[in-house]
Amino acid sequence: MPKPVPPHLNQLRLKTNLKMAISKLKFTQEKKVALTKQQRRQLAELLKTGKESSAKIRVENIIRDDIYIELLEFLELYCELLLARLNMILDRPTCDPSLLEAVSSLIYSAQSTDLKELVSIRDILIYKYGTEFGKEALENKDNHVPDKIVRRCGIEPPSEDLVNMYLVEIALAYNVPYSGLERFKGDEEEGGDDDNDDGEGGTKEEVLEKDDKEKPLAELAEKPSVAASKPQTKSTPKQQDDFDALAARFAALKNTPK
Repeated sequence: MPKPVPPHLNQLRLKTNLKMAISKLKFTQEKKVALTKQQRRQLAELLKTGKESSAKIRVENIIRDDIYIELLEFLELYCELLLARLNMILDRPTCDPSLLEAVSSLIYSAQSTDLKELVSIRDILIYKYGTEFGKEALENKDNHVPDKIVRRCGIEPPSEDLVNMYLVEIALAYNVPYSGLERFKGDEEEGGDDDNDDGEGGTKEEVLEKDDKEKPLAELAEKPSVAASKPQTKSTPKQQDDFDALAARFAALKNTPK
């Protein structure tokens, strides 16, 4: 459990750690994004030389990094919220209902990151609201931590359909061969008649790409991607949810320089 923090230091430490965490979260995201772009180019080379088995193994690292990036995006928003409502945290003995999700999520997910600033924030929040509150948040006993955070803190391997979808997107982005493209093109042709019936002017792909530039990051993370909107092989609700959760990553992938 966290070490006791003198009350007069709570405000200074929490404010400082929140600011440092926001800065570190942004830096880590940028670093990870740059790394995954490099990894995508390497995977494209593997597909180009016909090494699909190796590509399927290595793409799991990209998927895990993308999920981790999304986790950091949400945590950044939570930190910004707590910083904006710092007085509400310091002046009230119990956690305000409007902050339960943010506070519980930061406590729950801090151990899933390698950022010491988040660990410090977790410790201060647990000291502030009590060890019992901290224990319940760590166990998500009252389900204040949303599924989008719980899933991104998980360690389950990606589904076969998700791996295939990533490789399809990489193959299309870099114009390299991939056996999964045949099934993808077949599904695309089956659903082709409906692609222009969106009532918005232009194809669904154009409308979605326009929306990607206008909507906040948190909303994009929950919106289906262009690839996910097209017919896919039959998958479980959890797998489909995974597809939706990575929408922002697919949007970035489409704009990856060759």
